[in-house]
Amino acid sequence: MKNREKSENVENGIVKVLVTREEVEKTVKRLGSEITRYYDEKETDLLLVGLLRGSFVFLADLVREIKLPLMVDFMSLSSYGDGTVSSGDVKVVMDLDTSIEGRDVLIVEDIVDTGNTFSKVIRMLKNRKPRSLKVCTFLNKPECRIVDVKIDFCGVDIPNEFAVGYGLDYAQKYRNLPYVGVLDPEILEE
Repeated sequence: MKNREKSENVENGIVKVLVTREEVEKTVKRLGSEITRYYDEKETDLLLVGLLRGSFVFLADLVREIKLPLMVDFMSLSSYGDGTVSSGDVKVVMDLDTSIEGRDVLIVEDIVDTGNTFSKVIRMLKNRKPRSLKVCTFLNKPECRIVDVKIDFCGVDIPNEFAVGYGLDYAQKYRNLPYVGVLDPEILEE
């Protein structure tokens, strides 16, 4: 790998920053306010469903910005393995502990790109008869979209580059970066 000058915001392997730490914080606050306003009139507690593993950092920050009673549950899905492209074959590795029937449910995701995996998750959860089902994503890659997915609460649109950080990983690494950056293509080829 070539030697790269390291700035205070860029770690080894990251060639550029897409969303700074400050932008992450502002975006999460904005989304928390939007979600609070939207669900403020509802009669039941909101249920946030985090899709593991990528959403856990975003979800942890987001729940602190939502000023309403809420519950949290998680699903773990598999469609990527350690690769960079979804296989499109979605497997439920860990299902929800909570019934969503008759509940207001907000799916929280780290990134929506092709929409293949996410559309299957939405269809699966709609079959469980929630009162409402909405989508919140921190990152959105609209130019990658193959399957149309309605995003109700959207953080940041990013270009079609392999993003890591703030919960997003490559082979389980880089999740702990406090910003979102683009991974050096040479690392992806190793």
